[in-house]
Amino acid sequence: MGAPGSDRSPDALPGLGGLAVAIVGTAAMLGGMVLAGRLGVQLRLGLFLGELLLLGPGLLALAIADLPIARALRLQPWDRRTMLLAVAAGGAFWVTSYGLLELQSAVWPPSPDYLERFRRLFEALRPAGPLDWAFSMAAIAVAPAVAEEVLNRGIILPSFRRPLGDGGAVAASALIFGLMHLDAYRLPFTFMMGLALGALRVRTGSLVPGLLAHATVNALTFTAAPFVDDPAQALPDPRPLLGAAVLLAGGALSVRLISRFPLTPTRPPA
Repeated sequence: MGAPGSDRSPDALPGLGGLAVAIVGTAAMLGGMVLAGRLGVQLRLGLFLGELLLLGPGLLALAIADLPIARALRLQPWDRRTMLLAVAAGGAFWVTSYGLLELQSAVWPPSPDYLERFRRLFEALRPAGPLDWAFSMAAIAVAPAVAEEVLNRGIILPSFRRPLGDGGAVAASALIFGLMHLDAYRLPFTFMMGLALGALRVRTGSLVPGLLAHATVNALTFTAAPFVDDPAQALPDPRPLLGAAVLLAGGALSVRLISRFPLTPTRPPA
């Protein structure tokens, strides 16, 4: 990890610029989704709109700063093996997050109202057929992964690398990533996920592997939700030992997979 003060991101916004686009983008996303709800916009379209508004200020800031977007975001191509490794890393991150949430529920159970909101969300996104499934997957897995990775690991993290170094930039961007979800209960999960995705971004020097890993986590969450949560059944008793075991196993696998990524892109930027 680089030391504070090292010039690691000549194509990045200054640190305060990264913080500013995070605040403005989060406010725009929240306002846009509230407005979409009041106007009766279909939920999936509202989710797309929210992610677009979240990302918009960051891309606008890059354009104003005259930074080439593809180079600033490190969108260089990778080989097939690395892409498969990124998907596997996303699976390991999901397992880790499951263990964390299971352990958290033993000391901080989610409220019935909180669970009901999530159940209503997933019920509204329940697909009625193959095309509907693809639309739901794009809205809840792909679009958030693209927007959040471009903003958090493509724009915000590099902006913090000069003043904070690699470790500080990963931690700061992970905290912003967690806070912008506006969900106190999921903050430990989103912060941990931000750390893993930030480490992947710094390790590879590219945004693409983290984007694939993030989309994999989202897709697994959406796919597994009907199997791990039955609204007709009461919540199971807390299982802290299971949560701790899954958390440790998933964390160890995640670290192992991240270490398998090459330190530099396998091919130069296009």
